[in-house]
Amino acid sequence: MLQDRYEVVAFNTATQSANKIHDDEVAKNLGFKGGLVPGVDVLAYLTHLPAANWGRAWLDDGAISGRFESPVYDGDKIEVIAEPLDDGAALDLTLFDSTGIGCAIGVALQNAPDPAPALDSIPVRSLADARPVASPKAFASFADGVLGTLEYGFHGEAAATYLGEVRETLRLYRDERLAHPGWLLRMANWALTHNVELGPWIHVGSALQLHGAIEEGQRISVRSRVADVYDRKGHGFVELDIIYVVDDERVAASCRHTSIYEPRGVRG
Repeated sequence: MLQDRYEVVAFNTATQSANKIHDDEVAKNLGFKGGLVPGVDVLAYLTHLPAANWGRAWLDDGAISGRFESPVYDGDKIEVIAEPLDDGAALDLTLFDSTGIGCAIGVALQNAPDPAPALDSIPVRSLADARPVASPKAFASFADGVLGTLEYGFHGEAAATYLGEVRETLRLYRDERLAHPGWLLRMANWALTHNVELGPWIHVGSALQLHGAIEEGQRISVRSRVADVYDRKGHGFVELDIIYVVDDERVAASCRHTSIYEPRGVRG
């Protein structure tokens, strides 16, 4: 039987972040009610129902895309509702806050629509000694658009901390010691912040394809390339293409990650 509802109390994991969009005072000055719950964590809430319904098979060969239409704030009781599409091979996802406002929408697919990219589709590149301030010129300065590579290990103890932060209750991740898709999206944020200097900025959406679950003790190489830089409604946007390479052997996931690197409220 389809599990079609999920309730969770939102938690702002980034109050101490260098990104002050998560700080109450700064966010209020930009027109929000308070510090924003990180978009990558909101998307992590959206992953609960596809993982609950499809299990590990979804982590091995599934997909999810989501975008954010209204902020989510710390302490708000939110509800995710899933409606089946394509005879149950897809789920239409909507995340509502406690007032009934739709804050995020997404679609999860039981099977990823594309094969894993090639290992060399994004090359390894060293991080620069100094980060340029984010701008169209700065993004264009990276050779072939390739950003510096990040390296992480997946370890159960740290993973348990992450699961607590995003209030994930599924036993799948703990019992089988598998990486959560939301953790991969956090690394997409880090791919941006480790390569350019940012003021307050906002993650606004991602399309993540999963090509094989990441297990305890594996090492992840996060390789990213600037796919697009543009202005829309006074905001500066950047889109990154990202691949997650496990132990230099296979691509475990691929992602298109979209952020407002310069909100119009902070532009001079």
